[in-house]
Amino acid sequence: MRTTRPASMFRAVVSAIGISLILAACGGGGGGGGGAGFLPILPTTPPASDGNNPPADNPPDGPPDNPPPPPVQPVVSCADLSGKSLPASLISLPTQGATVTSATPVAAGDVGNTLGDYCRVRGTIQPVDPASQVINFAVNLPEKWNQKTIHFGGGGFDGVLIDGTEVIRFGPADKPAPLALGYATYGDDSGHQSGSITDGKFAANDEQLANYGGLSLKKTRDVAQALVLARYGMAPKHAYFLGTSTGGRDALSYIQRWPLDYDGVIANEPALNYTGTRLSNVAVGRALYRNGGAGWMNVTKTLLVQKTVMNACDKLDGAADNLISNVESCRLLNTQILASLRCPGGTDTGNTCLSDAQLDTVRAIENPLDFTTYSLANGVKRAGGYNILEGTLVAGPYTTRDLGTRAVPGNPATSLDANMYVTGDQWVKYFVTRIDAFDSLTFDPLDPGAYTARVTAVSNLTDATNPNLAPFFGHGGRLIMLHGLADEVISNNSTIDYYKQVVATLGQAAVDQGMRFYTVPGMGHGTGSFIPNWDSLAALEGWVEGGLAPATGIAADAVAGTYGRTRPLCRFPAWPKYRGSGSLDAAVNYSCVTEVGDPLACPNLPASVTSYKGGNSFGEELRVQIDPAAMTYAITIDASLQRTVGTQRTGSLIAEGNCSYSSAESGAVFSFGPGGVVSGGVNAPSGGGFAPLVAFQNTFAAAPVSGDFKSVANIFNAVGVQQGTGGTSAQSLAVRLRNAGTFQYCRDPVSGGFMIYDANCTQTEKGYVAYNTTRASFDLFTTSPTGSAVTTGGTLTGSMVIGLVNGVAVPVHLVRESAANAGMRVFGLQQSLTPGTADGSYALVSVKGENHDATVAGNGFNLAGAAAVLSYDAPVLGVVQADAGRPGNFIFNSGVLAFVSDPGANAALEFGVRH
Repeated sequence: MRTTRPASMFRAVVSAIGISLILAACGGGGGGGGGAGFLPILPTTPPASDGNNPPADNPPDGPPDNPPPPPVQPVVSCADLSGKSLPASLISLPTQGATVTSATPVAAGDVGNTLGDYCRVRGTIQPVDPASQVINFAVNLPEKWNQKTIHFGGGGFDGVLIDGTEVIRFGPADKPAPLALGYATYGDDSGHQSGSITDGKFAANDEQLANYGGLSLKKTRDVAQALVLARYGMAPKHAYFLGTSTGGRDALSYIQRWPLDYDGVIANEPALNYTGTRLSNVAVGRALYRNGGAGWMNVTKTLLVQKTVMNACDKLDGAADNLISNVESCRLLNTQILASLRCPGGTDTGNTCLSDAQLDTVRAIENPLDFTTYSLANGVKRAGGYNILEGTLVAGPYTTRDLGTRAVPGNPATSLDANMYVTGDQWVKYFVTRIDAFDSLTFDPLDPGAYTARVTAVSNLTDATNPNLAPFFGHGGRLIMLHGLADEVISNNSTIDYYKQVVATLGQAAVDQGMRFYTVPGMGHGTGSFIPNWDSLAALEGWVEGGLAPATGIAADAVAGTYGRTRPLCRFPAWPKYRGSGSLDAAVNYSCVTEVGDPLACPNLPASVTSYKGGNSFGEELRVQIDPAAMTYAITIDASLQRTVGTQRTGSLIAEGNCSYSSAESGAVFSFGPGGVVSGGVNAPSGGGFAPLVAFQNTFAAAPVSGDFKSVANIFNAVGVQQGTGGTSAQSLAVRLRNAGTFQYCRDPVSGGFMIYDANCTQTEKGYVAYNTTRASFDLFTTSPTGSAVTTGGTLTGSMVIGLVNGVAVPVHLVRESAANAGMRVFGLQQSLTPGTADGSYALVSVKGENHDATVAGNGFNLAGAAAVLSYDAPVLGVVQADAGRPGNFIFNSGVLAFVSDPGANAALEFGVRH
């Protein structure tokens, strides 16, 4: 039976003989050992039950949603800790002991304090080497302790005290710091002091380097646990480690070396392959700066690369949201992206392209380093590259870093030089060569020559790549690891390599039981176009303390311009794919997917060479031939007022995902919809840009020879554009196509737009269509607007293509009345269109020569980033009206959507297909 000693006894022990005996009671976190091998001397009995909650040591724990045990009150005052010493024998790694230099009570009401009542302890751990600096440590002991501790890792080259008062990295915006929640928290400066976390001079001293490599963590932990025991008279019930970047490496390094000390660990964007990271830094510097800086890229060129990648890959996840989630599909496009960026002849001709040397720099950033002549710690043979061709941002507003402002670096490199190279240069100078003036550009990462053994030795000191986490998992330890897929400082690909090695070592089942690895699209190194906020600590505690393994979390974006949008937090190798409908900003509309096969393949492509019949916004009738094997297209003009019949355009189609392909038609994107319909563009007959087109694999053709239109005749709404010498104007009409092939348009006499079809309408056009076997389309004749419906005579003013999409008629009227009146009109049925029918994601082309993405989700509409609310059957049946967010109307017909903006919004026609 446990007994509780009075607080006076603990104070007497502290004041009379220091806290050396109490330190001896400090075993592992959560009651485990920790490598020191000490046995408890003083009791660790928590407070008795208050009648509502069981005593904290009553096994087993209740469900995770039960109230927590009551907080523990201190048994030793804060002031009693000040000035106390810990002998070296009670720290499990060699030191000259530790000293508490200050222990200051901080009151909840103190000015600026948001952390509650706590004891602020600061101290030093003395080195063995007199030339080495001390380890500064910080321990914070709350007045109401929740029986848990949190160790915070460092950052960069450290040298700055981690004081344990910080909030959870990437945690919820409104969650208080752990100290304010009752955790005892601690951290250190890794055993050296510097004003900059990019200062590597400390590493010239062996003990300081070893401390930075991880030894300071164990020393600080032993001291902190002793102080916790002295303050509260009991060991912590649970101990956690949280770290980001170098701190993430710290977390992993710790559990690889001392697996029993911590119950749960969070490692964000961990610099685990530390040596590989620095070797990559040097490789990038050599690509940038050798040969007189021929490979250096200014910010304008760097942004050009990033924009080109975003244009090619943004939509591979189904959503145009400035995030590249489908990273591996994007990687398949590397070759063509680089080719599109190359200056003619490969020489630098300005900011609109990259020279061959600059393209080599992009490759140096992108590609992994494969070590063929030597290995790093734990047999590692690779350092992962950075995803600059898959969305990583190394310049611009979403990062604080860039490739520097000069083509010739300093020695040493400074903030004027590439951020990647600065740390690599420091590493070469002080970790490896220990020569202050060494020219790091002469250091070959793939063949360090005389320094090869030194590189391997440093790797063994600093890297956290041991994949055998079985001892940590074996005592119930749980690990959450998170890395952004757009990290510009620490390669997420190295983290992925490590995760795969852990799986290969332990098996997937063991890893699933003890580890969660999440990857975040758009997330850089605490930067990027998506910065996740989620409660990782709560997830870890639920797992460790309640046995509830984390599943798919929800992350809220912390980036100012997109603050609050959410995405699922997907476990590697899954990534968030847009479902095709609903808000782009809501996680519920995304699924975590792991695609197999070719993720760029389009099920809507024809199986063999196929011809599509249709027309464009200038009223030109045309054919589009698609060769799916060669991924080429040929567009032939069959009828036109602007150019010679038979004019042809050819080119290649380059996959962008979601059945969309870039082309050589002045930027026009071709998109293939289900049922044999394609939208795209062809170089405009004049004025530059492209003319948007729509064409169909199957068209209504045979029956009209006998004049029978019964299967396609109906009452429709139509939206269109007049695009000739008379200018550009949008159109909204009602139209009836009769059984005999006659047609009649009606316009509202007041608005000039949509109306319920009325055979007696005053604003009218009349005519008929007759099949032309030569062109496989219908000639369209206009007749007197005041006469009856006839099928003879009239004036030839264009043509009509009646597409069949899954057997449903989608008529397209191609207007060729005169040079001043040319255009096109797309039909959709004039019958009720209910919310949900048109839901989906669309690729649209505009008469302004632009490509836009659109989504329809119930009453929500988003076109090119502008959101609007929809009203169905407004102003007439079959028409959908968008409000002021994106004013205009659309019609929908068998996967084809045509949108006409209000005249006041610079009226224009956009149309395209549903993915």
